[in-house]
Amino acid sequence: MSNFQTVKDVEAHAKGRMEKVLTDMQHDTASLRTGRASVNLLEPVQVEAYGSMMPINHVATLHVPEPAMITVQPFDNSQIGPIEKAIRNAGLGLNPSNDGKLIRIPIPALNEERRKELVKKLHGMAEDHRIALRNIRRDANDTVKKMLKDKLISEDDDRRAHDDVQKMTDGYIAKLDGTMKAKEKEILDVK
Repeated sequence: MSNFQTVKDVEAHAKGRMEKVLTDMQHDTASLRTGRASVNLLEPVQVEAYGSMMPINHVATLHVPEPAMITVQPFDNSQIGPIEKAIRNAGLGLNPSNDGKLIRIPIPALNEERRKELVKKLHGMAEDHRIALRNIRRDANDTVKKMLKDKLISEDDDRRAHDDVQKMTDGYIAKLDGTMKAKEKEILDVK
């Protein structure tokens, strides 16, 4: 923990960790179904192929030919059955069909109840990520306090560092909330 030489090192480390939390939030929200087709919906799907579990995009090409349809083109046509089965069993509420060469996945419109469930899940995700940001802030502040205690920095540096870390945390929470609000709007917008 005390391998930091300066307050700037502590802040840079905290910023890098906060960036990862924000990226993770963006990644998580991309996999929430909004009634609009996106290949990100299939990200959690694991296909049993060639004796091991593989992400769907390792065994097939994914396309969105129209707003409410995803197509899956297996690299090897013998994998069409296991891919279709994996999509059905992934708990995404999707109903794929195939013609022997291509799997078509219609994306049904969301009903009001499902939209509310998704928004609730989104808010839970956002809160988990806010907690992660606050934990990073706490770690950074603890490191700065230890540096003060070890007389590596002055009290002014300590105060300034705490203020900077707080401003950085507030900025990342605002970005995270922006991501959440954009996704919430996407979920609630009825087409």
